[in-house]
Amino acid sequence: MYDFIDAIPAAGSIINALAIIVGSMIGLIIQRRLPERITMVAFQVIGLFVLALGMQMTFQGKNILVVILSLLVGTIIGEWIELEEKLQNGLKKMRTRMIERGFQFGGDHLVEGFLTAFLLFCMGSMAILGAFEEGVGKPPNLLLVKSMMDFVSSIALASTLGIGVLFSAIPLFIYQGGLTLGAFCLNGFISDIMIDEITAVGGIMLLGLAFSILNLKQFKVFNMIPSLLLVVVFSLFL
Repeated sequence: MYDFIDAIPAAGSIINALAIIVGSMIGLIIQRRLPERITMVAFQVIGLFVLALGMQMTFQGKNILVVILSLLVGTIIGEWIELEEKLQNGLKKMRTRMIERGFQFGGDHLVEGFLTAFLLFCMGSMAILGAFEEGVGKPPNLLLVKSMMDFVSSIALASTLGIGVLFSAIPLFIYQGGLTLGAFCLNGFISDIMIDEITAVGGIMLLGLAFSILNLKQFKVFNMIPSLLLVVVFSLFL
């Protein structure tokens, strides 16, 4: 299966976008008939899988000092500049302004569904980590897991917010595909050891995300994003 996927550029983002499109179509068909307990159980299973995947990635790190420093300093920077809060507030304000202007689609909240889905699907750490993973030549495991999560989410969102959720697949593909291309261009400057440290940092971020999905402890995982840049710097000097 991976041989087929590897032959297609940005295959992970393509699969992710298709998952959202199919999930949204199902959500539009069932129109709020999806039992909440089914969605909850599906998220719990995916949360456990993300937890296991995060643990596996974490153990790939070779230099514990690089991993700890990157996470500590990167998270402090992200928290200091309130990265996650500013990002979410900005998108929410944009969504509110466009809704107030009456953008609708046949009685359906097109923009509301579009922006809500964009915030959920594109602004998480898995989008960045997954695109980066594929860009450096690894199988798109994270994007495949994210596709399952987004498939479930798009069913629930589309059944409530309508067709705008389906259209969010377009910016998702552009966003993640762009990250994959950027990672591919920098691949020649990234060593195998550096990739291991980046993977370990990403694994710990996934552990935080898994705890959030399982409602065990809420982490502002997006504030940890600067760690992915710092791990490259620290890997060069430590």
